[in-house]
Amino acid sequence: MLGPSLVVSVAYMDPGNFATNMTAGTRYGPLLLWVIGFANVMAVFVQYLACKLGVATGRDLPELCRERVPRPVARGLWVQAELVAMATDLAEFVGGAVALHLLFGMPLLPAAFVVAGSSLLLLTLAPEGRRRFETVTAVLLLVILAGFAYQSLAAGSWTGALQGMRPRLQGTDSLLLTTGIIGATVMPHVIYLHSSLSRVPADRPLERKRRALRAHRTAIVMALGLAGLVNAAMLVLAASTLHGSGSTAETLDGFHRGLGDALGPGAAVAFALALLASGLASAGVGTFAGQVIMRGFLRRQVPLTLRRILTMTPPLAVLALGTDPTRALVLSQVVLSFGIPFALVPLLLFTARRSVMGPLVNRRTTTVAAVLVCAVVVGLNLFLVGQALL
Repeated sequence: MLGPSLVVSVAYMDPGNFATNMTAGTRYGPLLLWVIGFANVMAVFVQYLACKLGVATGRDLPELCRERVPRPVARGLWVQAELVAMATDLAEFVGGAVALHLLFGMPLLPAAFVVAGSSLLLLTLAPEGRRRFETVTAVLLLVILAGFAYQSLAAGSWTGALQGMRPRLQGTDSLLLTTGIIGATVMPHVIYLHSSLSRVPADRPLERKRRALRAHRTAIVMALGLAGLVNAAMLVLAASTLHGSGSTAETLDGFHRGLGDALGPGAAVAFALALLASGLASAGVGTFAGQVIMRGFLRRQVPLTLRRILTMTPPLAVLALGTDPTRALVLSQVVLSFGIPFALVPLLLFTARRSVMGPLVNRRTTTVAAVLVCAVVVGLNLFLVGQALL
């Protein structure tokens, strides 16, 4: 059961996380570390619910939306899910392209094409060879973990980092980053994907489903626990080496240069390699999730090559227009945060219905917790909309 959870955990360490976490650490020090911890707990809970849906019903979330909600609503959910997938692709392609630029000096546009081709190659391993896809994804995760382990050792002491676990904010800009961190951690597209990867045939005995669900729960805690540690390492690394250093370049290139100046060239290379592995792995997972979304909502699939060409358009346009890649990454995470309720609300409604879940229906306390998670995310988004309109 660890394979699907590892695939899903890639989305919690994608280039958008690099941008939001490093920006938060550089600008505010360890102030927002508590947000990463809070978002990671929410992520474990949400992915468990997605898993539970697949195990109990044998169907994934897009399929259940198509079957059980009015068609106009289902089509609307599909449209926003595709927009969220495009925002995800923006983070992945831009991040991977920037990593190739940092490592080899490759121009951003050609680098984006290299990332697209590499991710398509990864996807040829799925779904027929899903285990191979999971294995390759796990190897890329090890590269990310090794990169930040090296940088953490090079950084040495993180005195005062735990002060960031005390919940507090510092102005509207810190709230925007908080929403971005949550959007980069609780990812809508992997809610759809995990419900598909965890499916158990509906006619399997109840006890077998319960065993599968317990195994998935353990796997989720392990995989997302590692993802949470990597996210915390990103923020604390930036806080300990870049905060207060006089560096004002809150870009991926600036982080790369700042880490090199503070910790040596090895740390800069480790950062770029981790970013490249993140971009490649998450691009493959994002397109895989897009296939699940289209198949579930529309009962249709498009060739992976065609889908990859379509999803390349927004990031290529961003790079062609000369938009700051790091700013685009941070804003893409805010877009993802706005998409979370459209995945969470149907997930909550379905897992709370005995007619859908049978004996594995949510307990009342689980439903209350899910409502609170939805309320927090929606409340943050409404506040940001209000700030934008003022």
